[in-house]
Amino acid sequence: MKKLNCTRVKSFIFIGVTGDPEKQVPLFVMFLCLYIVNLMGNTLMILTITLSTRLQSPMYYFLRNLSFIDICFTSTTVPKMLMDFLSSVKMISFIGCVAQMYSFISLGGAECLLLAVMSLDRYVAVCKPLRYNVIMNNRVLFLLVTTCWVAGLLNSLGHTVFTFRLPFCRSNLINHFFCDIPPLLALSCSDTHVNEVLVYTTGGSVIIGSFTLTLLSYVFIILAILQIQTSEGRHKAFSTCLSHLTVVCLFFGTAIFSYIRPTSANHLNQDKIVTVLFGIVTPTLNPIIYSLRNKDVQGALKKTMHRIQLLR
Repeated sequence: MKKLNCTRVKSFIFIGVTGDPEKQVPLFVMFLCLYIVNLMGNTLMILTITLSTRLQSPMYYFLRNLSFIDICFTSTTVPKMLMDFLSSVKMISFIGCVAQMYSFISLGGAECLLLAVMSLDRYVAVCKPLRYNVIMNNRVLFLLVTTCWVAGLLNSLGHTVFTFRLPFCRSNLINHFFCDIPPLLALSCSDTHVNEVLVYTTGGSVIIGSFTLTLLSYVFIILAILQIQTSEGRHKAFSTCLSHLTVVCLFFGTAIFSYIRPTSANHLNQDKIVTVLFGIVTPTLNPIIYSLRNKDVQGALKKTMHRIQLLR
């Protein structure tokens, strides 16, 4: 492959999800459907929580923020990917690549931290129910969500600056469907050791730290549930946490696999599949998971759908 002058890389070309021309249209249809379901599901969740008086509690405040992040998270990659399925050359400008990577990592980091905060909310609800409304007051909710956003933005800023200060001399062909850290490091002709250390330390702190905090919260939650005398009480307490636990397993499992391991060109094809799972599929499933076993959400969704039909 022809090497490029380090100073002349003004754009990158994606290999994409697959190089097979026959799969482009079917994949376009599949991801378009996923994206539409994502937008409709998360938007409906935001509207439902905002309009329903029964859902004005801390848990749903966090869930509304999660739905907003999920819309933004998928929108950083999917629209461009859909365009590329129908294009012969899947090109992105250097500045566009910077913006895409910064947005993706910012939102991914914010979602990691928000899921951890949501586990703390469940811990307070189960272990300290009498003080729940006092502890999780409006000021605390605002500070927790703001912290998630600020930490995500700052974490992404470090990764973005250190990645794009590298010279890209090997090629401008990115073995992915969007600008991500591992495939960009694989293009650099200089030492990427500092970047890999940054991924393991700061990135690892966000992902592993959030996951560890979530696990600790659930250890205390489970211990508290086991002390409940009635089986009905135990079932009710556990059912309030099951949806969040399902989302946590899906998101953190794939995120850890994708980022917390040595960078290697041999892993890049696997990374595409894993990124689709935590960057597209999981955000699409979140509103479905949270509404399946929650009667309050189901009831509020029906009322919201009825209001939307009346407005037509």
